[in-house]
Amino acid sequence: MTPAEAESEGFVRVADVEVDAVKPGTKGFVLDGRGADRSDYRLEMEFEMPLDPKTRSVLGELLTQSQWRLSRRIREPLRKAQNATKSPA
Repeated sequence: MTPAEAESEGFVRVADVEVDAVKPGTKGFVLDGRGADRSDYRLEMEFEMPLDPKTRSVLGELLTQSQWRLSRRIREPLRKAQNATKSPA
């Protein structure tokens, strides 16, 4: 999905993250990276099926060469949502 297609479907880009490190987790991987906004990001991936050592190794290599674009669908404007959670003074 292109960024223009994502926006037309109501998705807003949150971050573009370049993966710096991939560590094995109990059921998957932990990816650490830096976003275009210079913030640090962490993504924890878990698989519902067991991974054999060769598959885990290949996936780890592929993930270290990846870049992630995170988007989310916003159902209502953020300001409106934030104001609704604030209690009146």
